[in-house]
Amino acid sequence: MSLEPIEPGYARFLAGQIGRSEVVFLIARDTAAPDGEVLGYIFATLEDRNWSDLRDACGKIHDVYVDESVRRHGVARRLVEAAVTACIDLGAPRVVLMTAWRNDHARAFFARLGFRPTMLEMTREA
Repeated sequence: MSLEPIEPGYARFLAGQIGRSEVVFLIARDTAAPDGEVLGYIFATLEDRNWSDLRDACGKIHDVYVDESVRRHGVARRLVEAAVTACIDLGAPRVVLMTAWRNDHARAFFARLGFRPTMLEMTREA
């Protein structure tokens, strides 16, 4: 998929999303650290009805990242809850996300936050 190095390409993509009215981009910072070190972030958008995906209008969480040093300290939970609230405040009637099928930890985490399976994407390599 990528014709360029992933990190700079994704950084450029995220920078282009900041400030758009249909985007939720939240950052968790360590307020005790002098430089306010970034601990994690979440990126979500408002999505229209998508007939191809059989999905009604929603907020969609695309990316959640928390630094390994602070995982299991509630950072991801607070980011997800804040993003859900922000999406609902922007008019989303629901919030959806996708996670890797084999990522049992993430699936269990999101289930604890009230997310449930709704679709199953299947892939066959060429």
